[in-house]
Amino acid sequence: MWHDCHTGGFPERFAMQGAALHANGLGITAPRIGFLDKRQIVTSDGIVAVKAGSDLTRALAGSAEVVETTLDYLLPVPEGAEARLAEAMRYATLGGGKRLRAFLVLQTASLFSVSQTCAARVAASIEMLHAYSLVHDDLPAMDDDDLRRGKPSTHKAFDEATAILAGDALQCRAFEVLAEPDTHSDPQARCELVAALGMAAGSRGMAGGQMIDMVTEGQVLDGPAVTRLQALKTGRLIQFSCEAGAILGRAPSHRRHLLAAYGRDLGAAFQIADDVLDVEGDSAEIGKTAGKDAADHLAAGHSAEEFTPADPAARLAELDGRVTPIDSRRRRADGGQGAEAAAANRLGQPEHEIPVSTGA
Repeated sequence: MWHDCHTGGFPERFAMQGAALHANGLGITAPRIGFLDKRQIVTSDGIVAVKAGSDLTRALAGSAEVVETTLDYLLPVPEGAEARLAEAMRYATLGGGKRLRAFLVLQTASLFSVSQTCAARVAASIEMLHAYSLVHDDLPAMDDDDLRRGKPSTHKAFDEATAILAGDALQCRAFEVLAEPDTHSDPQARCELVAALGMAAGSRGMAGGQMIDMVTEGQVLDGPAVTRLQALKTGRLIQFSCEAGAILGRAPSHRRHLLAAYGRDLGAAFQIADDVLDVEGDSAEIGKTAGKDAADHLAAGHSAEEFTPADPAARLAELDGRVTPIDSRRRRADGGQGAEAAAANRLGQPEHEIPVSTGA
């Protein structure tokens, strides 16, 4: 049953690869991608791609502005003594960050003609949960970092107790927003969003990855162990960000699984780039203390430390090859074994390792 978050019929062609967006498979026409312009590439078979670096920065900035406005609305400052907590929540969430996860929600939701208002609420929810993780990650008991997004970490700007409460409250608010009727008129869709985000953020996702990172501190992990750590600590939330648009659009399960698989590989590429910046970047450029993972001997940093200077690009190129057009994944799935198994095989991982919501 369609809903008030849906603004039209399915577009016809869509796919994603690397830094470009293509139209060929899940269904999106070029006009639906707001940042395509005269520099787009249109091939003979109808594929539309954005030249790397052409308008992607502008698109990210545009989605960040939408989500910033939504966050400002969803995080009001109440009167009374609890106002300090709300101020810490806003400090941790507003006014910074790449908003990549929010961008992925907005773009994937547009593939299924979901209204921007509904998608922006989900995008804001993910940003709240991401912000909570950063607030807690920066605490002395965790990574003990005094800088975040180019400004003092929340526990430095306020105090440790307030930072802990701010993180707790942001996590609660994230799920509260997903559960509210304004996010989707269909209660089943809201339940699926809550369940999927909980799975991505909990012991089998982001928090579990953080635990692995802590207990393996100072150890040298092999490639598969680092890959699993990163898939949980960083990748699962990015994976959910890609899947959320399909949940909002009530897409069939095989399309949700294709987007989840895409998000999983994208999350791996993101973490590798982040680790390289931690080693080679500077604090002013990356907005946090550079070299912190290496100095603390965190396991996550090994993905960068074990590369020679040329290797990160090679690894990213390998991942770019794995993030294949979604239409290609769909054709393989239609060839006999089903989309879920096909996508799992493409990633070299058992099907149950790519959890995805399966609502109709």
